[in-house]
Amino acid sequence: MGIEIDKIAEGSDLLREIPDELAIVPINDAVVFPYMLIPLILTDANLIRIVDEALAGSKIVGVFTQINKDLQSPGPGDIYRKGSALLIQKMARFPDGHVRIIGQGLARIEIKRFTDETPFMRARVAIVPETDRRDDRTKALMRNVVSSFFSIVDAAESYPDEIKNVVSGIRSAGRLADMLAANLPMEIPDKQKVLEIVDPVKRLGFVYEFISNELEIVKIGEKIKRDVRKELDREQREYYLRQQLRAIQKELGEDDSGVEVDELRERIEGALMPAPAKDAALKEWGRLRKMSPSSAEYIVSRTYLDWLLEIPWERATEDKLDVGRARRILDADHYDLDQVKERILEFLSVKKLRRSAKGSILCFVGPPGVGKTSLGKSIARSLGRRFVRVSLGGIRDEAEIRGHRRTYIGALPGRIVQGIRTAGSCNPVFMLDEIDKLGNDFRGDPASALLEVLDPEQNVSFEDHYVNLPFDLSRVMFITTANVRDTIPAPLLDRMELLELPGYITHEKIRIAKRFLVPRQLAESGVPARSLAFEEEALARIVERYTREAGVRGLERAIASIARKTARRIVERGRGPYRVTAANLKRWLGPEEFPEEEMLASPAVGVSTGMARTAAGGTILFIEALPVRGTGKLKLTGSLGDVMKESAEAALSWVKSRYASKDADGYFVSRDIHLHVPAGAVPKDGPSAGVAIAAALASLALDRPVRNDLALTGEVTLTGKVLPVGGVKEKVIAAHRAGIREIVLPRLNEKDLEEIPDRITRGLRFRFVDRADEAVSRALAADGRRPRRRAGKG
Repeated sequence: MGIEIDKIAEGSDLLREIPDELAIVPINDAVVFPYMLIPLILTDANLIRIVDEALAGSKIVGVFTQINKDLQSPGPGDIYRKGSALLIQKMARFPDGHVRIIGQGLARIEIKRFTDETPFMRARVAIVPETDRRDDRTKALMRNVVSSFFSIVDAAESYPDEIKNVVSGIRSAGRLADMLAANLPMEIPDKQKVLEIVDPVKRLGFVYEFISNELEIVKIGEKIKRDVRKELDREQREYYLRQQLRAIQKELGEDDSGVEVDELRERIEGALMPAPAKDAALKEWGRLRKMSPSSAEYIVSRTYLDWLLEIPWERATEDKLDVGRARRILDADHYDLDQVKERILEFLSVKKLRRSAKGSILCFVGPPGVGKTSLGKSIARSLGRRFVRVSLGGIRDEAEIRGHRRTYIGALPGRIVQGIRTAGSCNPVFMLDEIDKLGNDFRGDPASALLEVLDPEQNVSFEDHYVNLPFDLSRVMFITTANVRDTIPAPLLDRMELLELPGYITHEKIRIAKRFLVPRQLAESGVPARSLAFEEEALARIVERYTREAGVRGLERAIASIARKTARRIVERGRGPYRVTAANLKRWLGPEEFPEEEMLASPAVGVSTGMARTAAGGTILFIEALPVRGTGKLKLTGSLGDVMKESAEAALSWVKSRYASKDADGYFVSRDIHLHVPAGAVPKDGPSAGVAIAAALASLALDRPVRNDLALTGEVTLTGKVLPVGGVKEKVIAAHRAGIREIVLPRLNEKDLEEIPDRITRGLRFRFVDRADEAVSRALAADGRRPRRRAGKG
């Protein structure tokens, strides 16, 4: 901090005696102003030599501030061009070699040119003349500056008491600006700017701007101090009142909060937790101990600690890696599903050979009721692990997966951590049900949050927003379920191993009913096993006429209904026994809900038989084409989707092109074609009906009937290629059930027949085609040909 001296008057002899050439002393941490007394410490040998020579002569040197304060040996280009002439008043040498001088600023000087650079800089300088202004505007500015500076001095503790007297005695605007700039906490470039401004009013205005900003900072600091003091007073008052409350509770025998907090500390110390979790719990306990039990923060903190203690960080169940035992459990709980069972046994085998192996994420894809959820329970039982299930259907908030941050009222961990706590072990079988029905909105995308959960490389340190600590999910066996794979987000699909669970055929449903459903429903209804019996034909009739579905839920409900009716008869009439047959089934379940699915009675022009896969399995559908007078337009009805509509248009274009030589093109030009697919209330979509549509249209053009004992499936391109389709197993089973004798399939679907039981394929002929004209030639009946019907089978 510079100190104002008043011993130099402008125009004095000292100002006139400043030499034209001066030795240059560069300084890096200050700016020297005229009329200021300043101490300097010199360690450089060349600078000490400058002082020695100056003391032997005029005792005046030029002091200039370095542009870059970190330079050790600055040159002419490293210092500002304006500085001050400094009169050396005192010098003291110290044993370590450095020199301390006290100098007095004389005047502003400016370097004109350098005359020497070694061993130290010398330069010709010129005094920068200053004028003083004493008009009313300048006086008003000086008063405002002094008043504002005094406010800073009153608020701060770093200024000496006598500085007010010194500032009050200054009558020059320029000297006031220099004095304040030397004493204010300005940056070196700002102080240098003050030194370079020659006009005293502009110089003082620049300093006033800095003082105004500094005063605002001081006011804010004072406000912060008041707020802190007020908060401390409030906390001290609360502490005093809490101590009184505790004393009152102790007298009343109600003081148990301290005991509760101490017990919580013991639980934390004894908990099986990783070090970061235990440290976080102890830190939170320290905060809790200082809170009042009646405060809202106490409840939040206590709830958080309860969650930390209830999460099974290190508690795990021991895996039972007996492959034979697991096979027996899976076979006892589920019929068929060999592919899924083999995958589970492979997992067990790898786990037995390598305990630290990370398992893949399994995704069971199949229609409702095929046993996806119950299969997850059986997997948990075969592994000896606990089972927990979370339904993801309709979830739209990312916080449902990751949890809410504790800043929110009523915050809780996400479904993952909640499920782990419910399981009570860190390695359960965790089923994420209905993953294909996730949603998203402005609250985030839950599917994105699941990416970390279902990635074995990332979930080793899954961090819930509420818990805010890493939890190892790699020990959890995740199983997801879905009805369709199309709506599962692609990044999630990439992290999972898909296992298809197709719908059951009638034969399989009958076996499942006999082994699982009938015994379970008899037990739940309290009906003795010998009091009710189901004939196999009756079970087949229930499957085909009452519960047309891919799974067995409807079948189990029908069996449960019969079991309840039997229980009532036993109570009212006696013990039976009762027998359910195909003949008396209507007395038990009422009228049939679904008509028998049959092929057409005879071949017909413009009507072909297609096949489709639905959520309930497979079905046959009829493609009906009818010509009406018109201009070649195509009308489509039957609740067809966009893809199926485009498939019909492509088939029509191919038929026109293929049979143009037989006047088919003229036939379609003079007529509109109305294409209808019955069951108009049922939405239909997909490209697999292209071949069947082409066959119906070609039948119209050639006036030849389509065989009624033949069904077709396949996508048709404009060039007549037949592309492969999905759901072949379900489609073939539906055709077999309807009595179809021959099926036309794309050649690339030939491999799919391996999944179909022999008892289904044994009575069918398959024709594999690459081109649509091959399919049409097989589909169109010869003139007068009437294929006989074959009885449908389940």
